[in-house]
Amino acid sequence: MSARHLPAATAVSPADAGWTYSGLRVVSLARGEHHTLATGEEEMLVLPLSGGCVVECDGEIIELEGRTSVFSRVSDFAYVPRDAEVTVRSAAGGRFALPSARCERRLPVRHAKAEDVSVELRGAGICSRQVNNVAAAHTFECDRLIVVEVLTPAGNWSSYPPHKHDEDRPGVESVLEEIYYYEVADGPDGPGVAYQRVYGTDDRPADLLAEVRTGDVVTIPHGWHGPSMAAPGYDLYYLNVMAGPAAERAWLICDDPEHAWVRDTWEGAAVDPRLPLTTTDERITR
Repeated sequence: MSARHLPAATAVSPADAGWTYSGLRVVSLARGEHHTLATGEEEMLVLPLSGGCVVECDGEIIELEGRTSVFSRVSDFAYVPRDAEVTVRSAAGGRFALPSARCERRLPVRHAKAEDVSVELRGAGICSRQVNNVAAAHTFECDRLIVVEVLTPAGNWSSYPPHKHDEDRPGVESVLEEIYYYEVADGPDGPGVAYQRVYGTDDRPADLLAEVRTGDVVTIPHGWHGPSMAAPGYDLYYLNVMAGPAAERAWLICDDPEHAWVRDTWEGAAVDPRLPLTTTDERITR
């Protein structure tokens, strides 16, 4: 099992990916449509990519303001537990990501406001990017699921230096299966493109260099991943979905030692002035 590029993927289950925990669905709804699903063994989020919606679960009704696109604002989201029936309704239509993880605990339904999503600016210069800690281990309680959004200005590299999280080394590195879901800003004459690199170790080979477009997915069971390259002219968004077997829900990474020195070059350097690309300012109609 190695990294795979899945063009225009709308559903990736643990079985599809060949692993145990992480999953993702992307649901597109026309005006007035709804989608109902059973979560089964998985906890999940309902995260608007475009549009707003109403989420019904366990007798709770949550109205999500959403956003016009992933490049327009930080969005609110809903958490729904395992062993539940969930309905997503959208009066105006939209697209909604449902990142998920197989889990043991059944936590309550919750609504997280956009204003409560912490936004970090990481790196410097052409390695600058924005990280929206949607359901990071330190920002939002889940049983196993970890979800973040990354926005990278056109021409920059992110997920860099290359890093991995496929070994259990307490306090240093945690085992996490990872899904990357991409959206790329359009240019004046058509859709944009970006690139993703994944490579392995001597013991666990992997070799992927993919041209990715909006709606594409890359699954990463192991190996160094990065850079994620935003081509000049096209801003890049990706949604990271992670989960693993450790008792402690933690996102611990190890840089490729051949490239880790790059972090030292950021000290005292300016963050790309184009960042942040998004805030919580916009409001749209559900």
